[in-house]
Amino acid sequence: MRIDLHTHSTASDGTDTPAELVRHAAEAGLDVVALTDHDTTRGYAEAIAALPEGLTLVTGAELSCRVDGISMHLLAYLFDPEEPALLAERELVRDDRVPRAKGMVAKLNALGVPVTWEQVSRIAGGGSVGRPHVASALVELGVVPSVDEAFTKDWLADGGRAHVEKHETDPFEAVRLVKAAGGVTVFAHPAASKRGRTVPESTIAELAAAGLDGIEVDHMDHDPGTRARLRGLAKELGLLTTGSSDYHGSRKTCVLGEYTTDPEVYGEITRRATGAFPVPGTGGV
Repeated sequence: MRIDLHTHSTASDGTDTPAELVRHAAEAGLDVVALTDHDTTRGYAEAIAALPEGLTLVTGAELSCRVDGISMHLLAYLFDPEEPALLAERELVRDDRVPRAKGMVAKLNALGVPVTWEQVSRIAGGGSVGRPHVASALVELGVVPSVDEAFTKDWLADGGRAHVEKHETDPFEAVRLVKAAGGVTVFAHPAASKRGRTVPESTIAELAAAGLDGIEVDHMDHDPGTRARLRGLAKELGLLTTGSSDYHGSRKTCVLGEYTTDPEVYGEITRRATGAFPVPGTGGV
């Protein structure tokens, strides 16, 4: 089985619609794909309706969190999307995205960059707006050559000249909320240092004690040495280890199935989940 547990669609900051994403996943030879848009479940219905035969969909989300001043992302799988407490927290995070993006536009204007909110909104296309959409606007304007180059201290990285803070959930609270909604939690790209500061291993240990299920080890932002270190840490803490592409369509260079999750780990994730179940494809529409 080929299993990719971290992808994004136009419901957040990917460039494939949910329907396109599941079709591309099948074409890439995946057996299982997780839809994990940022702080939203809006893409579920479209993805399920288009799910090709032979492909299983894991519903999920990537939750924006912050601990000790450090941003981190928590992948949540197979939770009940209508559970009131978790739904309210996701909406709180999402509602803060628009004023945050407008704040980044204002800072860029002050730096002499002629980006507009209308441009960023057009790029977001109705999805959950975020920094990648502002970064894409900088690429359109020729300010930077790629989205990745926008995530530097010169521009949009944490602490960068045009960075604006947003509401982010305490990860310990996020783990509690996801668990209460019947879901499973995995710390996304925990050692992706090029994105900014990363949480110390002591915090990962505390999260494990609080109920964190796993960490994403095999990821494009982790070099081989980092993967080996994280695998050892996971073994020490009794955490599951996953591998994923973090696919964003054409917005990033990663491809579907670039990194995958062991079938036994996937089986354990589905065993632990009680809020929702994987959806088998029946041919789509």
